[in-house]
Amino acid sequence: MHLHILGICGSFMGGVAALARAAGHEVTGSDENVYPPMSDQLRALGIELHRGYDPAQLDNKPDVVVIGNALSRGNPCIERVLNDDMAYISGPQWLAVNVLNERHVIAIAGTHGKTTTTSMLAFILERAGHEPGFLIGGVAPDLEISAKKGNGRCFVVEADEYDTAFYDKRSKFIHYRPRTLVLNNLEFDHADIFPDLESIKRQFHHLVRTVPANGRIICNTADESLRDVLAEGCWTPIEHFGEKTEAEWSVLPHEKDASRFSVSYLRNHVGTIEWKLVGEHNMLNGLAAVAAAHHVGVAPEKAVELLAGFSGVRGRLELIGEQSGIRVYDDFAHHPTAIRLTLQAARHAASGNVIAVLEPRSNTMRMGTHTAELEAALNVADRVFLYQPPNLGWNLGVLTTAMKDKARVLGELDALVEQLADAAGTGDDVIIMSNGGFGNLPERLLKLLAERQK
Repeated sequence: MHLHILGICGSFMGGVAALARAAGHEVTGSDENVYPPMSDQLRALGIELHRGYDPAQLDNKPDVVVIGNALSRGNPCIERVLNDDMAYISGPQWLAVNVLNERHVIAIAGTHGKTTTTSMLAFILERAGHEPGFLIGGVAPDLEISAKKGNGRCFVVEADEYDTAFYDKRSKFIHYRPRTLVLNNLEFDHADIFPDLESIKRQFHHLVRTVPANGRIICNTADESLRDVLAEGCWTPIEHFGEKTEAEWSVLPHEKDASRFSVSYLRNHVGTIEWKLVGEHNMLNGLAAVAAAHHVGVAPEKAVELLAGFSGVRGRLELIGEQSGIRVYDDFAHHPTAIRLTLQAARHAASGNVIAVLEPRSNTMRMGTHTAELEAALNVADRVFLYQPPNLGWNLGVLTTAMKDKARVLGELDALVEQLADAAGTGDDVIIMSNGGFGNLPERLLKLLAERQK
């Protein structure tokens, strides 16, 4: 069968493409921006890529067009699909029908930590010999690829609450029908499609309704919004995880940066993890992964032992390089809570100043929805640099006024690189945060620092 995938370079749709190719299908696709690393991965799989949405790319009449949620009515390819009565399907539905069917699906949902927790769980199951399938919205070096069919009964999927397609406004995760569901946390996000937190809670409750009575829900005990979701009705056994000892799964940090911590199940110590990762959020992500692995047959002691070898996910407080004693990190954080947790983790591990650099790139951030919370999150850093992209819709200067001399706004990347190089000193950590490429800012900063050292 020939599948043509519209929006193929997104992390989810690129994973769908890889799974379809592994199943023996002919796969082609297109995207507005065809760029590495996803474009390199897809071409290595023998997938022909088109740049842009010229409807002529559909002249060869694929058997089915798989449509990503970034595309809307008015897109030339969408219009041709509809006008010519071509068969089409959304990415999540294709995944559910062709891959998840008859698998034990383990879904990782939540506003934060989905990619990391999914990667951790897939890593544990692989190392434990379960041969899982997985689809992850990022790249964990330990796994090498972001999507794999797997030969075992389990399939681990990052369960996104974003909408499915232009014609299906339910959250993606409604299609997955998990038997094991991890609920990490729940906050307001995606202001471009959700009017308020209650509307997101409703989607999460729809997800809860799909989990069978002989399945399991693994829930963050400290999250009030998740408690509200489950209070609406739950027909599945629940295990809680968190730092409170009354939870079935609990942790006890031994270092301020949470790089070493103990794991307990039903108040019995099952092991200690010491790893390269830092931050309370990563500690809790790891705990959730251990709990989910237990539900599919991995002993907690074994899961803890294996997880200690996990080295992280690209773009999650990832050290890109060090120059002149200055460490430069890349991080995906684009929500105030994620920004705060990232900077707190960096603060606990830092020997010098923590310098935060933010590109407000997500739809919610561009709308200015989280402005009030953003100031407190960024204030964890010693210095703050804010990039004002064209057509942002609001002035980042409101944050510099509130943070006074600590923060500054720049609208040119060249000037931003220069001022970062001026501000950073030996022992400092520069945390560059964006959910996009940010003009290769980490690499540009390291290059300038190296040139100045000559």
